[in-house]
Amino acid sequence: MSEKRRLTTEEKALKVNLTSDIYGSFAEIGAGQEVAANFFKAGGSSGTIAYTHSAYDMKVSDSMYGETSRYVCEERLMQMLDKEYDTLEQTLADKQEDSRFFAFANTVESLNYHKTNQGQGWIGMRMQLEVGHQPNEVVMHVKMHDTSHKRQQEAIGILGVNLIHAVYFERDSIEEFLEALTYRLPRERMEIDMMRISGPNFIHIDNRVIALNLVKKGLTDATMFDQTGAVLQPRTALYKKNVLLTRGRFRPMTKVHVNVIEEGTKQYLKEPDVEADNMCVLLELTLKDLTADGKIDDKDFIDRAELLCSMGYTVMISNYLKHYKMIEYLSSITRGKKIGVLLGVYNLQTIFDEKYYDTLNGGLLEAFGRGFGHNIKMYTYPALKPGATELYTIQNFELPDHLKGLLDYMLKTDKLVGFETYDENLLHIQSDAVLAKIQNNQEDWEDDVPESVMKAIKFYHLFGYVPKEEEVANA
Repeated sequence: MSEKRRLTTEEKALKVNLTSDIYGSFAEIGAGQEVAANFFKAGGSSGTIAYTHSAYDMKVSDSMYGETSRYVCEERLMQMLDKEYDTLEQTLADKQEDSRFFAFANTVESLNYHKTNQGQGWIGMRMQLEVGHQPNEVVMHVKMHDTSHKRQQEAIGILGVNLIHAVYFERDSIEEFLEALTYRLPRERMEIDMMRISGPNFIHIDNRVIALNLVKKGLTDATMFDQTGAVLQPRTALYKKNVLLTRGRFRPMTKVHVNVIEEGTKQYLKEPDVEADNMCVLLELTLKDLTADGKIDDKDFIDRAELLCSMGYTVMISNYLKHYKMIEYLSSITRGKKIGVLLGVYNLQTIFDEKYYDTLNGGLLEAFGRGFGHNIKMYTYPALKPGATELYTIQNFELPDHLKGLLDYMLKTDKLVGFETYDENLLHIQSDAVLAKIQNNQEDWEDDVPESVMKAIKFYHLFGYVPKEEEVANA
């Protein structure tokens, strides 16, 4: 990819226009008709564009796509794609024998006159890659960071052309596709925090790997997927939700992890205004937790994702190494709702480590003000202390004298508590030790993980598991 001469936006639009069997429509709501305009300006658009329109008035939009309470959302985008693609098939049936149809749509909120909003929107495309075949689909959510309305409009135009060109000409790999998609759109201009690709030509694509690559390539700092493996847009999925967060490597998920989540959830549900139907238990993997030997292994990531999804958890991938940054991010989404954090006592030790905040001018105090001044409560799970006879808990937590006042403040303001209940018999289990046992084919690892995890590891040969001869024979 990097060795090729990159086409300009105009050249990409012209190449699509001169490809005789690509034919479709544009429907753009919000910022304007920036994407379609690029194809008109490039020349030869009559061979590509069946029609293009915008429905700015809400009544007009509702008459075309159905009523909705929100106009810049995934639901509206999908209504647009459904309507426009169906219109092509029904109106232009005679062209189906020699054309690859596409419907491009976006619904965008660009920067307002007073610059008091965040430019963002939904962009999608439904398209045939082979004549007469079922269509494929690409859907994404973007956040725009340019500081002028005109620049944001321009960015949407570039992104739309990049998308249409990439789905037809630059889809050999996820890496190539994402690189082509974001050409001329650095992170300072635009952020893609959710993307999914589906259809008969993309059955080999795992959208969780796309989610991982969005974070890995710096296109966003966090993205997520649910227990079915469906990718989610974080701001939509967590909007006004109470969030219970636990961070870890989960390599693999052990009985300790399950005990932390189950007992922590029970304790969190005792909080005022927190109910099972207005909360989300969120398991977070950071890029650092996904890195081994200096690189991120997609298979290792999928191994962990499969296990967590099979157990019914929602998973977030983030680039937030430090806890306070993760809390800041979640607080900007949940809008005043409660955030609970489940963490081990040794993780708490890291949070109170002043060296952890060397890059901040205000050091530890700035981090605590930014991250833990929100509506947050940390629940601390105990640990076995090497060589000691008692458990290491919040009650005997060790800190330098000059930080004990801060700890006391956190405890007295109910921002930090210990677990009320936990299974002391599980505290000896450590994920790294379990992983080593699996890879060394030791049998006793099975006692350290939930039965469903054990079965999945054996069935899918996860984490380097090598089946025994009798297992192969009985398979």
